[in-house]
Amino acid sequence: MKFEGQIVTIILLASIGVVFALQNILQNIFDFQSFAFVPAYAFSRPWTFITAMFLHADLTHIFFNGFALMIFGTYLEARVSKQTFILIYFLGGILGNIGYMITATNSLIPGIGASGAIYGIMGALAILAPRAVVFVYGIPMPMIAALFVWAALEIFGVFVPQGNIASGAHLFGLIAGVAFAFYLRRQYNSKTKLFFEDLK
Repeated sequence: MKFEGQIVTIILLASIGVVFALQNILQNIFDFQSFAFVPAYAFSRPWTFITAMFLHADLTHIFFNGFALMIFGTYLEARVSKQTFILIYFLGGILGNIGYMITATNSLIPGIGASGAIYGIMGALAILAPRAVVFVYGIPMPMIAALFVWAALEIFGVFVPQGNIASGAHLFGLIAGVAFAFYLRRQYNSKTKLFFEDLK
């Protein structure tokens, strides 16, 4: 697989990196919390449905999100239009924030990170490239099987919260990606057959 021309993924990675740098450089003179997604203030601060996707808590958080975006993002962007890729990314992120809002045990705890958007990409890939192999906790499996593992883990996480992990955001982002991928399959009947043949 060649990673050529995945400019949107590169721009998103760069944007996340720049914002993270600014968070750390300007943290004492600028209030980044006003851009975090706080369920209790979601509708009075509607911009946070998007801005929260570009904020990250620490190096570990941004590293794993960035790594996942690089791997899954470049793979998906190489196979759909730029517009479709952007739509999946932001749809996953926005629906992810809605999922966090619905499942949060404390509506005053802010949610940040690109996880919902990335899970949207992962969910879409599981439908559009079901036979592509991914490693889940070191175990190789096809994307379609990984989808069920991811979904099960996040459903469990919703009912048994794990620290600062926003399982509701992950789950709803995943659902958004899956739903949009099924929509694509319906929209491009003849083209989809050829598209999936390429992904075997």
